[in-house]
Amino acid sequence: MRLDRPSEALLLLEDGAVFRGRAPSPGTAVGEVVFNTAMTGYQEILTDPSYRRQIVVMTQPHIGNYGTSAPAAESGRPWVEGFVARRFTARASSHGSEEDLGDYLRRHAVPALEGIDTRALVRRLREHGAMRGILSTRVGELDALRAELAACPPMAGRALVDEVTCAEPYERAPEGGGRRHVALYDFGAKENIVRSLLARGARVSVLPARTPAPSCLELGVDGVMLSNGPGDPEPLGEIVAEVGKLAASGVPLFGICLGHQLLALALGGRTYKLKFGHHGGNQPVRDVATGGVAITSQNHGFAVDAESLPPGCRVTHVNLNDGTVEGLALDGRPVFSVQYHPEAAPGPHDANRLFDRFFETIERQ
Repeated sequence: MRLDRPSEALLLLEDGAVFRGRAPSPGTAVGEVVFNTAMTGYQEILTDPSYRRQIVVMTQPHIGNYGTSAPAAESGRPWVEGFVARRFTARASSHGSEEDLGDYLRRHAVPALEGIDTRALVRRLREHGAMRGILSTRVGELDALRAELAACPPMAGRALVDEVTCAEPYERAPEGGGRRHVALYDFGAKENIVRSLLARGARVSVLPARTPAPSCLELGVDGVMLSNGPGDPEPLGEIVAEVGKLAASGVPLFGICLGHQLLALALGGRTYKLKFGHHGGNQPVRDVATGGVAITSQNHGFAVDAESLPPGCRVTHVNLNDGTVEGLALDGRPVFSVQYHPEAAPGPHDANRLFDRFFETIERQ
């Protein structure tokens, strides 16, 4: 544990607001500032590739109390640009901790900020929407920081998938081999998607984001999954075209988060940017058919426009907070998707059953 005094630091927003505090991990980071309402799972958040080019503010005031450990990671490195909390716990109190959060952030060079009024910051983001910001320990260089911030492009229009996808395909299999073969398109896939597939006995071929649909289908897969990922789905025209071919192939298809948005675009729908997005583990979602409600984990800044969907594409789930589209299904085809995260770790686990539904669809083919 590091005991020296943290540096002064600040967060400058594009509307000119400045929040001054301390830096348990020094440096400078620029990106879209969003807030996450989860009470646990900060390491999963840090390592989620969907947070590429974003600075994450935690609404839970104390972050870091149980430290960090390798099994909690959703990828091989943190992807957030910067991390903000009211207070970071200096020393973890957990038998499973391998490293204190502050040490983890410094080792991975993730700039962090604490000691600010996060309630005021979150309220500002709720009122004015997610905005670009720069987090830095260069507190005496406001003019230079403003210039760096002005040069940062907005999230709308950014195609970030190529920054997080795997460079080459690879395969994972459960012990004894897999009874089914699933292709997972890696748009920034979380590790727990792979774990969830392996736990159900599937051999998983993880494919780079721009793998042509024929190359995927030539593997003889029993099903295809479209993963989560960062950025705006609309600039990903080439990927959308391949998703359209996969949806028309007759092979069972399941999309999660960005995969859900790409499927909607492939079917002729539209997406739009949310004011401040959904980031957290407490989003209520209603199943349109049954009326049942699940508490879900979510992380997205864009949503599907329900009015733009073609005939035969049904909205299956809606968000009870704002009515946004949370799930789709195609009539007559083994194709469905959800905006939220059924693989969520550490939870909630209300939506885990969707993986079982995917395999039930595979078994019926």
